[in-house]
Amino acid sequence: MTTRRLVLTRSAAVVGAASTGLLLPQIVRAQSGKIRVGLMLPYTGTYAPLGVAIENGFRMAIDEKGGKLGGREIEWFKVDDESEPPKAVENANRLVQRDKVDVIMGTVHSGVQMGIQKVARESGVLSIIPNAGVHAATRALCAPNVFRTSFTNSQPTLALGKPMWDRGIKRAVWITHKYAAGDEAFEGFRDSFTKAGGTVVKELGLPFPQVEFQALLTEIASLKPDAVACFFAGGAAAKFIRDYAAAGLKGKIPLYGSGFLTEGVLDAAGPAAEGIITTLHYSDSLDTPRNKQFRLAYAKTFHLQPDVYAVQGYDAGQLLVIGAGAVKGDLGNKQVLYKAMESAAIDSPRGKWTMSKSHNPVQDMYLRVVEKGENKVIGIAAKALADSGAGCKMG
Repeated sequence: MTTRRLVLTRSAAVVGAASTGLLLPQIVRAQSGKIRVGLMLPYTGTYAPLGVAIENGFRMAIDEKGGKLGGREIEWFKVDDESEPPKAVENANRLVQRDKVDVIMGTVHSGVQMGIQKVARESGVLSIIPNAGVHAATRALCAPNVFRTSFTNSQPTLALGKPMWDRGIKRAVWITHKYAAGDEAFEGFRDSFTKAGGTVVKELGLPFPQVEFQALLTEIASLKPDAVACFFAGGAAAKFIRDYAAAGLKGKIPLYGSGFLTEGVLDAAGPAAEGIITTLHYSDSLDTPRNKQFRLAYAKTFHLQPDVYAVQGYDAGQLLVIGAGAVKGDLGNKQVLYKAMESAAIDSPRGKWTMSKSHNPVQDMYLRVVEKGENKVIGIAAKALADSGAGCKMG
């Protein structure tokens, strides 16, 4: 009873103080405390290396600016989202309600992002997406407090149709896993290829995460298109590339794809990957001083080679540094914070990029070919490419 009475008395005192303005020193003290940063990323399972690369890049960008945000120390909170969409809302709420984070940085999996998105929209906590390309996050479910530093699922393929047409390809077959990312990647390809003058002969798909491609490869052989375009990632991408060659299609029907087809899988895919052309907003081999400097610093710090995920994490860190600097560490000053982040020009290893009105990168897409086991940049497929932001109403 005594404890409860003490709490009630203290509460009454706080209310009394608030009405007389005596709380000001406490507010100032709180403001000079640490900024609480929540990392909600996959640290186990298939996507664990992606989560680690993103966190490494994010921390590196902040460390380069003195390891503080707007002059304030950082307290870190980490949640393994396990790439499990059913756990996403609970995990995000743990960071927001229990840990009282000022910002959530995550995640990789689009299904998990939808849970974070729900919590971010309801709580108003600042949310930075370093990978998940799900359209809704910067389209119908966009929000003033949600920013993405990666791509939308259709952005790389929106740059793919024209280069294919320019190479004399008039009829193409599309193939992907049938899930949100595959469907959204198809939207970009269909729109860009048909606009250039091409025809999508057939859209083929198989349930995620199945990798039994044989029947579909037989169908492709019988359709005899000028080329195949696709969206696959990770282990499935490596197997598709190998199976495509084993089916005798390599060298007969050129293979194109969203850059994730050949990202991080070239060792696993082996010689079968040679000659595949993709479009993406980054390439390890990008020959610029900024990229070389970043790659060297990352390798020295983590004894690992950075990839597109590390770059996206790094740019998430750069964006937060800019926002926090503009408000001198007061992330509660939301109007100024969001304005600074919206108008930021990020000097990235991928090339400079800006933020669209719906808070998604406006960025160059590179044309890359697999040559001697690496994604070699052979041109720019699209300059300053923006996602449509369809259905986004900030408010």
